[in-house]
Amino acid sequence: MDEVWAGLRRDDPVHWHPGTADTPGFWVVTRHADVSAILRDPARFTSEKGNVLATMLHGGDSGAGRMLAVTDGPRHKELRTVLMSAFSPRALAGVAQRVRSTTRRLLEEALERGKVDFAQDIASHIPLATICDLLAVPEADRDYILTLTKSALASDYANQDSGEDRLARGELLLYFHDLTRQRRANPGDDVISLLATRKVGGELLHEDDIVLNCYSLIMGGDETSRLSMIGAVHAMIQRPDQWRALKSGDVTMASAGEEVLRWTTPTMHFGRVATEDVELHGRTIAEGDLVTLWFNAANRDEGVFDDPYRFDLGRSPNKHLTLGYGPHFCLGAHLGRVEITAMLDGLRTFVAEVEQVGDERHIYSNFLSGMSSLPVALTPQRGPTPWEE
Repeated sequence: MDEVWAGLRRDDPVHWHPGTADTPGFWVVTRHADVSAILRDPARFTSEKGNVLATMLHGGDSGAGRMLAVTDGPRHKELRTVLMSAFSPRALAGVAQRVRSTTRRLLEEALERGKVDFAQDIASHIPLATICDLLAVPEADRDYILTLTKSALASDYANQDSGEDRLARGELLLYFHDLTRQRRANPGDDVISLLATRKVGGELLHEDDIVLNCYSLIMGGDETSRLSMIGAVHAMIQRPDQWRALKSGDVTMASAGEEVLRWTTPTMHFGRVATEDVELHGRTIAEGDLVTLWFNAANRDEGVFDDPYRFDLGRSPNKHLTLGYGPHFCLGAHLGRVEITAMLDGLRTFVAEVEQVGDERHIYSNFLSGMSSLPVALTPQRGPTPWEE
């Protein structure tokens, strides 16, 4: 697939993908500069018709104008301001410490067992536990929520029943309806209570709007970090030099985390709809056309990244687009970085060697990229690591 993206970047950076009898065609944008420009231009490229290809092809997103990810203009700004109070680095200081403690505990338990599925036994638990803490999801419900999030946007099976993803999304929405009603009646200090008690546009948010934003937060807060962590371990198994660079302290946690995000690019695309005719590289994107922005192509752009097909934990600069750009830059970017660097630091500190002991299993999705299973054997670190000596 890398060759396909490279060819499009070089020869057809604004490519028209024809429609079918049942779905419209859409534009495929692959260059870093073009993806960035469209992301920071919500006036000409709106998210309010949906931002995931699967929903855009079938009439748009029902949450448009209500859910942060598919809202533009003043309402987007107000809603984002409310949520940023819960996702700022200062507000997340205590959460970050819990992330580090949880990561250490999970790694210690895995090292005692020796052989684990890194995807299912470790990476699946950290981001979900964190976002569930922020939303105050009861502990007893968290395995259920994890199952639903995995089914809502991707599948372990190529022949997944097409209705299974819709059912999972519906169950998530119903679940958060119940929590929203509880927090309306008895608010706490969690994010759902914040949404239930703060005004946007001079009015309290409608219950449906709160539910849609909870859905967005649980999906976004789980998938990117989880898939990045799994992809990082797989990449270091395949490239032992980068494992050694991490272990020796030759790379910083910050640069390593950014390269993991670039390399894995768990969210492959976002979509926009043109609000007027736009000329780009000699092509006319007409008003109303669907436009897809492919991050996995932009994050390998030879014009931006030196040797882009090399996994380099010391890469700098690293202007990847994994967390988005412009007004819709990922709300949980700081939290995601904390989770990924906590995992990298835990591996560096407590694990001497990682060996893959079974075949990885990739998810099936045209929106997300990553693995649902990665069997590994972990060898504990004995004595100080090289970077501590």
